[in-house]
Amino acid sequence: MAKMIAYSGTVLLLVIHILCPAAVAERIDPSAEKVDALSWYDTHHLDVEGKGWADVNSFYDRLPAKAEAIVREPVWNLSRHSAGMCVRFVTDANEIQARWELRSKNLAMPHMPATGVSGLDIYVKGTDGKWKWLAVGRPTQFPINSVTLVKDIPEGTWEYLLYLPLYNGVLSVEIGVPKGSVLRKAATYPEDRKPIVFYGTSITQGGCASRTGMVHTAILGRRFQYPVINLGFSGNGRMEPEMADLLAELDPSVYVLDCLPNMNGQTVAERVAPFVKKLRDVHPETPILLVEDRTYSDAFFIPSRRERNVENRRELHRIYSRLKSEGVKHLYYLPGSRLLGDDRDNLATVDGSHPTDLGFMRQADAFYEVLKPILLGNNELGSLLE
Repeated sequence: MAKMIAYSGTVLLLVIHILCPAAVAERIDPSAEKVDALSWYDTHHLDVEGKGWADVNSFYDRLPAKAEAIVREPVWNLSRHSAGMCVRFVTDANEIQARWELRSKNLAMPHMPATGVSGLDIYVKGTDGKWKWLAVGRPTQFPINSVTLVKDIPEGTWEYLLYLPLYNGVLSVEIGVPKGSVLRKAATYPEDRKPIVFYGTSITQGGCASRTGMVHTAILGRRFQYPVINLGFSGNGRMEPEMADLLAELDPSVYVLDCLPNMNGQTVAERVAPFVKKLRDVHPETPILLVEDRTYSDAFFIPSRRERNVENRRELHRIYSRLKSEGVKHLYYLPGSRLLGDDRDNLATVDGSHPTDLGFMRQADAFYEVLKPILLGNNELGSLLE
């Protein structure tokens, strides 16, 4: 018999297609199980966080099917990556396994490990209500990997959070638990806790995190206990009009626009204002956060790198000031000099541009400080963050 689970502490999290949360947690239909030595649950039957659209070509795509005919080919190809997607579930199992089928045979990149590009990353909610890292699923082959994530789990019922690959796509993801164990969907977010939408570049997508839960968007999702939609497109976050149209279809708690690393002064001057105005026309009250580019780690020494930061930031701030003077409401700004902290030791990036895990932690701290007051309109969140 399935047993009831008592939840305590902070809000338990899980989203059904992000924008339409269900009211209660529920056990997965047993007919969905694939039973061998374990009971296997396809995450199709769990609630996958990080999906902005339901009408997709493939279940784990980040853009809707219609986008294939709208956006540039590189954007579409990158949208097949599962960056930012995660599943939350509750189980009393003493062991958790996983198997997943990858889209691409490129498991790793020269400057980013396979665990971040193509792996899984699992967290458990502690008795203090905070997420704790637990294990990583190491990909070793293409297309299918099968791993034991964790075993010898203490007796009890625990809530878990499983992140999917950042720079690879998945065709299927399954969670295996011993037969007789109970596996349920976790409770969903309150209805007014809409997702934070991040739109940006390779850094937003997660380059070059060592694990899929280490990108700043994921860190912030855990800290705020908010759903997150990651729309980072490596080399291709350029604030194009078609992307403004697509983002306007979403209904987030806040838009975070972080595209400057893929732009220059001219494209910033041409595209930022129309992009913001499109979002504001559709969503008059939704906060919009404009983010400067992070400081290149070698900018202190290489003039051309420093000059690019200066040019981009000058144009973005000029547009921000103009939009504010024109009466655009709920518009916020995050200076790029804050993103990597005081990186005097130059340890915050892999290559001068893409963050290390340390860089992502520093970046999450900077975003947290500016996003916290934006989200504090939710009194429940305010007490949660105290």
